[in-house]
Amino acid sequence: MTTILVTGGTGTLGRLVVDRLRAAGHDVRVLSRHTQPYAVDLREGGAVLDAAVAGVETIVHCASSPKGDEQAAANLVRAARGAGVRHLVYISIVGVDRVPFRYYKSKLAVEKLIEQSGLDWTVLRATQFHDLLVMLFQGLAKLPLLFLPAGVRDQPVEVAEVADRLAGLAAGAPAGRVEDMGGPQVRTIESLARAYLKATGRRRAVVNVPPWGAAFRGFRSGGHLTPQRATGTGTFEEYLARRYGGEPARAGSGRSRA
Repeated sequence: MTTILVTGGTGTLGRLVVDRLRAAGHDVRVLSRHTQPYAVDLREGGAVLDAAVAGVETIVHCASSPKGDEQAAANLVRAARGAGVRHLVYISIVGVDRVPFRYYKSKLAVEKLIEQSGLDWTVLRATQFHDLLVMLFQGLAKLPLLFLPAGVRDQPVEVAEVADRLAGLAAGAPAGRVEDMGGPQVRTIESLARAYLKATGRRRAVVNVPPWGAAFRGFRSGGHLTPQRATGTGTFEEYLARRYGGEPARAGSGRSRA
């Protein structure tokens, strides 16, 4: 049995990682801002963080925020070094080194911090989760017209499959930067949005808008995709069917490269 700390252990990915590690017999500690006994904001650190990492062999860093990720990671690394943690596992995003998006730049900075931490480490990059696309479309569908960036594609992956991979990496030896993990299909944002509208019974006119700015040019060029590592199996339609009911709609056969 290994003592493992999962940061962000109540989040979309973190809670699934916790479940899998516990099912495998590991002693798992959950760190989040509101979960006792290890309730702490990583951006602030402090005594609770030190207590959380004491006696831990492996940390799986799933916690993330639009602001402050680099400070949070720096605090976690300092605490981990002080506690003699043997292995730090980090979940990152495909394309953080290719798409000049602010959040991606922060994730890349955290990767570099971990690489230079002096700790043994593993970094897995995955494409976006199905859940994130639904959140995006929910926001966009509040308007009568659903505006989408023209020419942008995505490769959504099932979060449970990423949790399986991450839990396996946490239970293994430090491996450095491992192969990226992507969903089974590269799809246009429009096709994904139309699948969402159909599953939810919403009627919206879809309007493709030419993207602007360096970040959207990076997305349009496919910098956030990894078609050669389409190792996920769960499709967006299958996810929608589980979430909203009904039979999964067909999205074309095989692993799409469109």
